Amino acid sequence: APNCSFEFSAPHTAEAYAKVQRIHGRLSALQPAPEFFSVTYGAGGSTRASTREAVIGLSRQSQAPIAAHLSFGVDSRELVGELLHAYRQAGVAQLVALRGDLPSGVGSSRQLAHADELVRFIRRETGSHFRIHVAAYPELHPESASVSAEIRYFKQKLDAGADSAITQYFYNADAYFRFLDLAAAAGVNAPIIPGIMPITNYRGLVRFSKQCGAEIPQWILKTLADYQDDPAALAAFGDEVVTGLCQRLLAGGAPGLHFYTLNQSLPSLRIWEALNP
Repeated sequence: APNCSFEFSAPHTAEAYAKVQRIHGRLSALQPAPEFFSVTYGAGGSTRASTREAVIGLSRQSQAPIAAHLSFGVDSRELVGELLHAYRQAGVAQLVALRGDLPSGVGSSRQLAHADELVRFIRRETGSHFRIHVAAYPELHPESASVSAEIRYFKQKLDAGADSAITQYFYNADAYFRFLDLAAAAGVNAPIIPGIMPITNYRGLVRFSKQCGAEIPQWILKTLADYQDDPAALAAFGDEVVTGLCQRLLAGGAPGLHFYTLNQSLPSLRIWEALNP
């Protein structure tokens, strides 16, 4: 069975946290057990408290490690340092270090600290305590000026002290393998785990993909459009597409799969079961 990890969105309410706990329980029962789970961090630290509560709460009941997403956002280094201390005290040992986004309502002139700055800060504050994952963009970050710039910035995050990377989701395996080749040519030898987004909703996927720069191949996009009012057909087609993508990635040597669950268990479970008949 492939190595798998799963990402939860930070819950905003007690009901949402209870749902995350239920999903975590279902996914934890997989054999072999997931490599880790992660919990997102809202733009500008907007889910700071709920992310911390979920990460520490789940870590108390989880056999698999829980990784906390973290960015500087609009927070001071002192506040981020306090959060690192709280995670360390709670036994959390993995982080996903990101540049993050500005929360809505914050002026565009506000500058965000780059992820490599956050990685260096974590290493200065905590040494080697945390395993640090960073983001990778096989189809390029929307703000990247060129492919060479993308690879250069990616390598800076690893040179700053990151251990591995998780990619933005994609549906073109060639983009991932090309990114691996370019990273290796630049001297990167850290694991780069492909991020997997199950397909469950046509309009939501199109909207989010435009925001984050993920490309949906035309043949997939047009088929999803045909099925957008038939949830069962859309789910079946989405499972087929994503399962085939995962099979190709694993056959090509991907070190594992990181599922973006969107706080749903069934789409990821269906794909996992198809990979492990």
